[in-house]
Amino acid sequence: MIFSWFRKRRRRKLLAEPFPDDWQAVIKRNVNHVAQLDEAEQAVLRDIVRILVHEKTWIGVGDLTVTDEMKVTVAAQAALLLLRLEHDYFPQTSEIILHPTDYRALHERHRANGIVDGPPQVLGQAYYRGPVLLSWASALAGGRNEDDGRNLVLHEFAHKLDMADDLSDGTPQLQRREQYKHWIAVMSREFNELRDKTERRKATLLDKYGSTNEAEFFACAVECFFEKPKQLRENHPDLYDVLKEYFHQDPAQRRNQGFVGG
Repeated sequence: MIFSWFRKRRRRKLLAEPFPDDWQAVIKRNVNHVAQLDEAEQAVLRDIVRILVHEKTWIGVGDLTVTDEMKVTVAAQAALLLLRLEHDYFPQTSEIILHPTDYRALHERHRANGIVDGPPQVLGQAYYRGPVLLSWASALAGGRNEDDGRNLVLHEFAHKLDMADDLSDGTPQLQRREQYKHWIAVMSREFNELRDKTERRKATLLDKYGSTNEAEFFACAVECFFEKPKQLRENHPDLYDVLKEYFHQDPAQRRNQGFVGG
C-alpha cells in the first residue's frame, strides 16, 4: 500500500511537467494514428506515453541503442489500446526489448503432427508476466502506416491485454457476464470463419495468421480494428461492435470525421 502511494505521487509529479516538444515531434512523425484523435484523446495518450516511457525498462539487443524516439514511438502505439480502458499501464510488463529487425525466437515450433522445427524468425513476442519483444524496424513501419492492417505494437500489446486475466485465450477481462457470453459467441464464430477461409485459401480482410488460435485471432482483430476500421465494420459488423464495446472507442467514426490533430 505504501508502494502504491509513492507510485501515484511519482506519477502525479511526472504528469505535471510539460510534455517534451521533441517527444511530440516524434509522435507526429512516427505514429500517424494519433492524428485521428481529438485533442482530449491526444492529451490522455501523452500521459500514458509519459508513464510507459518512464516506468518500463527498455532494452536494446545487440548493437541497438534504445533512444527516446524509439521509446516514444512504441509507447504511443501501445497507448492507443488504453485510451478509454481502466488500466495500470500494462502492469505485467516490466521490460520492452527491441531488436533491430526480425530475430530468432527462443523456443522451437511444434507442429500438430509432432514434428519439431527450430526456432522461427519472428517480428515480436509477448510473454505471460514477462517482456514484450519487438522488431524496431517493424514497430516504426507500423506506426508510420496507419491503414495497412498490420501493426506489430498493437498486436503484441493486445496479447498483453488478453493475458491480464492469467489466460491467453483471446478473451480479455470484460465487465459483465452478458458481455462475456456475447464476446465468446461472436469471437468463436468469426474465428471459425477465418479458419475455414484460410484452409480454403479464400481472401480475407483479417490477417490469416489469426486462424492459428483464439489468442492470435484476437490480436489480429485488434490490428484490423484500429488499422482498417471502416472495412471491419462493413464486413464483420458483429466483430467490430464487440471490440468497440471493449475498447470504448469507435475508430471508424474517427475516420468519418476526418479529424487531423496537431
